[in-house]
Amino acid sequence: MTDAAVTPKGLYLRRRDFLKLAGLVPAASGVRMPGGVAQSPLSTSEPPTPYNEAVHYNNFYEFGTGKTDPAVEARNFKTRPWTVTVGGLVQKPLALDLDSLGSLAPLEERIYPLRCVEAWSAVVPWIGYPLSALLARAAPGARARYVAFESFYDPRQMPRARQAGIPFPYREGLRLDEAMHPLTILCLGMYGAPLPPQEGAPVRLIVPWKYGFKSIKSIVKITLTEKQPPTTWRLSAPSEYGFYSNVNPNVDHPRWSQAKEHRLGSSFSRSTILFNGFGDQVSGLYSGMDLRKFF
Repeated sequence: MTDAAVTPKGLYLRRRDFLKLAGLVPAASGVRMPGGVAQSPLSTSEPPTPYNEAVHYNNFYEFGTGKTDPAVEARNFKTRPWTVTVGGLVQKPLALDLDSLGSLAPLEERIYPLRCVEAWSAVVPWIGYPLSALLARAAPGARARYVAFESFYDPRQMPRARQAGIPFPYREGLRLDEAMHPLTILCLGMYGAPLPPQEGAPVRLIVPWKYGFKSIKSIVKITLTEKQPPTTWRLSAPSEYGFYSNVNPNVDHPRWSQAKEHRLGSSFSRSTILFNGFGDQVSGLYSGMDLRKFF
């Protein structure tokens, strides 16, 4: 398999084998992964972006602000050992290593488009399971309304972060019903392999109807809260980045239009679709809300 190839369906690791390799075998190694991961019926019918395009054009400011920086700067990122904690307003706080995290629910392939706020997008075969499986294990308390996420940050491994101009560690948040929605997944791999470092190894979020920066990478901490949590881009530029950050072609970024997007691997622009094409599934979450005010 070449870097540019999309891994054929059915060539994926069994769950335990997949987690053993996470952080140890780079996706670019070309190792083909044998069966065990089913394709989700929630997947798009669009063809995936070529692998080489998707993994060499990234936003991951801990490893540089240029789109090609993360693939270079994150090559030696250490993702073992790794622990994800789940706390706050929960009845059963958790501290899970990668093997435990991967055993909570069957892994499945979700072919989702990821739309970035800078008007580019990619269609990626993500591998993971609904975040709701993890949150249910922690048993949210009655007062829990939001879910806050925090990325790993180590200035020794991420010296380029000092140039980013935003606070670290990176923080994001969702409303609890958004986090529990079946489209929202805890992602452990892509293209039939563990996540490469520049894509948020070893575990990230994918929220396909929101702009890409909501799909926080390299997660180490999840906290359930009663109040809306602070998020990195809201703290840095509140007039430009709303808490909800749903893909909406009718709400422009103050410095550019969001009506069009460029799909990686294509030479053409395309019209941006409300909720990134998932309107039938998620529009009910925002019934009665002014999506220009709550952008």
